[in-house]
Amino acid sequence: MIQESAIVAEAIPTKSNPLLTAPILGTLARLSIPNVIAMLATSLVAVAETAYAGQLGTPALAGLALVFPMVMLQQMLSAGAMGGGVSSSISRALGAGNEVRAARLALHAILIGGLAGLFFSAFFLLLGKPIYSLLGGEGVALAEALAYSNIVFYGAIGVWMTNTLASIIRGGGDMKTPSITLLIVAVSQFMLAGAFSLGWGPFPALGMAGIGIGLVIAFSVSTLFLFWYLLSGRARVTLSFQNFRLQSEMFRDILKVGAVSCISPLQTVLTILILTRLVSEFGLEALAGYGIGARLEFLVVPIAFAIGVACVPMVGMAIGAGNVVRARQVAWTGGISAGLSIGLIGFIVALFPNIWSGMFTDVPAVLDSAGLYFAWVGPFYGLFGLGLCLYFSSQGAGKVLGPVIAGTVRLVIVAIGGLLLAAGNAPDWTIFALIGIAMAIYGAATAFAVYLARW
Repeated sequence: MIQESAIVAEAIPTKSNPLLTAPILGTLARLSIPNVIAMLATSLVAVAETAYAGQLGTPALAGLALVFPMVMLQQMLSAGAMGGGVSSSISRALGAGNEVRAARLALHAILIGGLAGLFFSAFFLLLGKPIYSLLGGEGVALAEALAYSNIVFYGAIGVWMTNTLASIIRGGGDMKTPSITLLIVAVSQFMLAGAFSLGWGPFPALGMAGIGIGLVIAFSVSTLFLFWYLLSGRARVTLSFQNFRLQSEMFRDILKVGAVSCISPLQTVLTILILTRLVSEFGLEALAGYGIGARLEFLVVPIAFAIGVACVPMVGMAIGAGNVVRARQVAWTGGISAGLSIGLIGFIVALFPNIWSGMFTDVPAVLDSAGLYFAWVGPFYGLFGLGLCLYFSSQGAGKVLGPVIAGTVRLVIVAIGGLLLAAGNAPDWTIFALIGIAMAIYGAATAFAVYLARW
């Protein structure tokens, strides 16, 4: 490992910034808890929207399934990938004591978020139909998908702006305000989507379009609130347009982390699509078992996300202040905490799979398949959580290439290994073993990359 010394910058007294001096574990816990609550609420909204679509009929449910990966991709890109780049650049500026630069970076970030939102709107409004058709949508299911997609992506700028503004605030070390805002967004989206889709009370029953309207209204209002909050002077970074001019160097500072980080969500979605297709070759029971297992994975990822997002400003400010030793301590403390938390869940379901699987089915063949999945994948949840959290810490340090390469390795292992297993008519447990091994290699490779990287 490259030896690095702790050099404390003179631009800002460390006593004025608790993120540079406070005990690491306690500070991470304090910053992470609001994120966990907000992320879990967001996950439950996805479950509620599925329930609403189910009440509208099977075609609506199928249509939602076609669009959901694209909505999740947008969320991961705007909140985790580009959002991490925004928080990283601002926290590094604040750590160096340069609040003027942080405010200017915020304005550049808003421009990036706005343009990205407009791009997503144009892309899916123009190409949504051929994309969903390529994924297998046809007839009534395709029509339902478009009814939802066209509304959702009309409002894409609201999603991008909310997550960009929240990332600016997080970059200053404030996790509470974005988390409360996103919690209110989740509750509002839950109520509005149900009201407009199913016609609760005086609201019109607009079907799938109504579910989309709930999302657009909730995120549009939150954009206005967070923008006001940043203008009001209540946040660590205050927006000011006085003497503002565009600077390519500031775009580069954000995009060198955010743009590279965007590769990771694309890898994640592609890995899921490949695995779903490969597992389907092993029969309906194997696919159902994989679906039950993957559903738990989607619920534990917010734990790593919540801890990781809290690491970004702590690492970034330490890097900005020249205290590389503290930055690394934050990264490893967060990574190990996430790994232990998620790893415990993995071992529990590996030993007692029906605690989770029994909530969704009582079919013996499906329970057996889910049990096989957890037996092979559950023990590696800890390494997966470690890798995810270190990915966010790497964003804070502005050195994200290593974790992205680790994600590429995972994708290649899944794709090539899965094709070989399917071609050889291997038993279904082998594909689950492959998933677990790829997960373990991702976590170990990310940890190794962070260990070697010069911060």
